[in-house]
Amino acid sequence: MKLGWVVAAFLALVSCSAPQQKPAPPPPPSVQTSEVDYGPEQAVLLATGTLERRREMTLSFRVGGVLTRLTIDAGDSVKAGQALASIDPTGLDARYQQTLADLERTRRDLARDRKLFDQGYVSRARLDDRASAVKSAQAAHKATGFDRRWAQLIAPADGVILTRLAQTGEVVQPGQAVLRLSDQSSPLVLRLAIADRDIGQVKPGQTAQVQFDSLPDRRLAGKVVKIGEAADPRTGAVLVEVELPSAPELKSGQVATASLSVDQPASRRFGRIPAEAILEAEGVRASVLILTGGRAKRTAVGFGGFDGDFARVEGLAPGARVITAGAGFVSDGALVTVANPASLEGADR
Repeated sequence: MKLGWVVAAFLALVSCSAPQQKPAPPPPPSVQTSEVDYGPEQAVLLATGTLERRREMTLSFRVGGVLTRLTIDAGDSVKAGQALASIDPTGLDARYQQTLADLERTRRDLARDRKLFDQGYVSRARLDDRASAVKSAQAAHKATGFDRRWAQLIAPADGVILTRLAQTGEVVQPGQAVLRLSDQSSPLVLRLAIADRDIGQVKPGQTAQVQFDSLPDRRLAGKVVKIGEAADPRTGAVLVEVELPSAPELKSGQVATASLSVDQPASRRFGRIPAEAILEAEGVRASVLILTGGRAKRTAVGFGGFDGDFARVEGLAPGARVITAGAGFVSDGALVTVANPASLEGADR
């Protein structure tokens, strides 16, 4: 018995003096990754605009007066040379007769003074003044005759009345819009406002697919025919015209969306990554974690906004993988393991 106690004491002493084993470090956190998707080198540029005829004119009287005749209404077809509206000509006729009388008087004065000049009774200066008075009266008479012709609005081309802006009996001022006319012989154009950052990708001759809300099952092919030379000072947008084939169902003023296939410069191409990969975003900058050599590396990227469940970013190399699920629990430079979705969900539970 005594020997047993000695052996037990020795074993207890040995066990107390043996070194303690360190616990194994926790495994690196599991994350999911996704490769940045730059898509095709061609992108689709979408823009919304208004359909118009290239030649649309606002018709007005050169002189003011009471509108006495206006039988044309919006939607009516008219022919070139057709009288569309007229104002009361009484005042114009009176001025015309007055200037005619003034012209006749100055001519008589000139004829009389010429005879007196030949006889030596009037000076050359007086004769010159009489001739100047005749020229002035002639100019006034021509002006009133021109105004008389503008007592009627005449259609300058075959077309359709888009808008009627005045009513019979109203007093219209010089230059006041009375009718708006669409020249049906001019082509249909869709006028688009393209952002200045995208205008460099639009070229004359590019094709465009145009979709109208009123024709949901039909897409029309158009062509870029004109690019504006100046940007709108308020919005920075540049006006682009897309010409479309005429069709009876298309009306001036309709709104449509045009899709233009444009080349994306490599320096300005945005890639798509899952929205959950964005750690933080402010303005046009954002941060993500990319997988590099088994470690998470915090990286700044350009931010182009969200597109559904995805974010548009630039500045990542093709083939780069961003950390998606688990990114919020990983610090910069930390070791990580890439797990498939099923194993990661199991670890979360």
